Amino acid sequence: MDKSLMTGIVLGAAVVTAGGAVAGYQWLDRGPQFAEVLDVQPIMETVKTPREVCQDVTTTHTRQAKDQHKVAGTVIGAVVGGVLGSQVGSGDGRKVATAAGAVAGGYAGNRIQNRMQQGNTYATTQQQCETVYDSHEKQVGFDVRYRLGETEGKVQMDRHPGERIPVEDGQLVLTPQTEEQSVES
Repeated sequence: MDKSLMTGIVLGAAVVTAGGAVAGYQWLDRGPQFAEVLDVQPIMETVKTPREVCQDVTTTHTRQAKDQHKVAGTVIGAVVGGVLGSQVGSGDGRKVATAAGAVAGGYAGNRIQNRMQQGNTYATTQQQCETVYDSHEKQVGFDVRYRLGETEGKVQMDRHPGERIPVEDGQLVLTPQTEEQSVES
């Protein structure tokens, strides 16, 4: 055989053997490519949204009395009571009856004017507002339990992982891959 042919065969065999060993080493050293998803639970958060609720409320007010001391009612009652008292009896009895009628009439007139002033009311309508909170549940992520090889672990993700999570260099790939990244892999 030719010496150069023999050298070529030996070199070729060495390259193939070395290339196969390197490829085999890389293939064996890669580890798992995916972690198995064992359980996925949604993470919920309560969101409170404020809003204003208004309603019209009617309020009754008592008008300010023009005669706060009820002088008119007292005087008119005293006059009427005095006139009625003077109709009773004669002599000194009439004077006593007139005085008693005036006192009783003054008191009655004062009370009557007080009741009339209390009943002198008006109503106003005012808008009253208050802040109320509407609450609802919002999903903010997922608690994921997984198995990578013989080890189980937990991780929080912002998306549902499906049945498995990609692994690169022994680490979970938690960000979604774009189509360009998937083609390169």
